[in-house]
Amino acid sequence: MRIKNVSYWIFLAPVLLALTLVIIVPLLVGVYYSFTDWNGIQTNKFIGFDNYKALFQDEKFLDSLWFTIKFSIVSVILINVIGLGLALLVTAKLKTNHLLRTIFFMPNLIGGLILGFIWQFVFTKVFASFGELIGMESLQGWLSTPGTGFWGLAILMSWQMAGYIMVIYIAHIEGVSKELLEAAEIDGANALQKIRYVLFPLVAPAFTVSMFLTLSNSFKLYDQNLSLTAGGPFNSTQMVAMEIFNTAFTKYDMGYAQAKAVIFFIIVAVIALVQVYINKKREVEM
Repeated sequence: MRIKNVSYWIFLAPVLLALTLVIIVPLLVGVYYSFTDWNGIQTNKFIGFDNYKALFQDEKFLDSLWFTIKFSIVSVILINVIGLGLALLVTAKLKTNHLLRTIFFMPNLIGGLILGFIWQFVFTKVFASFGELIGMESLQGWLSTPGTGFWGLAILMSWQMAGYIMVIYIAHIEGVSKELLEAAEIDGANALQKIRYVLFPLVAPAFTVSMFLTLSNSFKLYDQNLSLTAGGPFNSTQMVAMEIFNTAFTKYDMGYAQAKAVIFFIIVAVIALVQVYINKKREVEM
């Protein structure tokens, strides 16, 4: 037992060391810098909670936070609905289901920056040409208004992540006992009733994982935001990650940016943990 314990900690030590050096130490150092006027080179003095007081009066930060919250709500709904729909499609008895799984998952393999530039071309060139062809002005000038910029980001995020979330749902759907579905069918349940009363309760853990991943990724979005809209027009589509980055590396106000990052971390952590707690509770009840 003693030898087993020693070998266990020897193998675990590199992971713990990496976690400490890469996550824990930078987090603690960042929290300290958020109480200073650090400019990226030197720290002149400890200013206490001044950075935190200022950010709650910073309209740009509050606007970007509200935009991020709205975007995250829409993205979580769209990604999970589309991902679940695709999972139900490819787990049906289709000859091409393996090919469809590959096609639906492929967008997740493309980098966020590249995807942003691809969809920027689609929205600004393809949409405009098609709108001009059919005489629909609403398709012209996409990404030039806050509304179209918002939906452009939501479409891009959903297109990229839906295939990844689909895989999670597939894993849980295929783990459902076929005997239960057959028993429900014998009892007279139709296709929708089998999905609602048998399938959904049994794949509840998939909802927990998928919502956690989509929430965290939506809140932390940066690269797609940068390449698709760059926060424009007039910072109306600037998300929190980009706003923090600009504060740090454009204004070189690192201490203030770090305070924003700490508050942002707390908000995301609280929302994610509450979501996991609620969904886990539903799993137990089901």
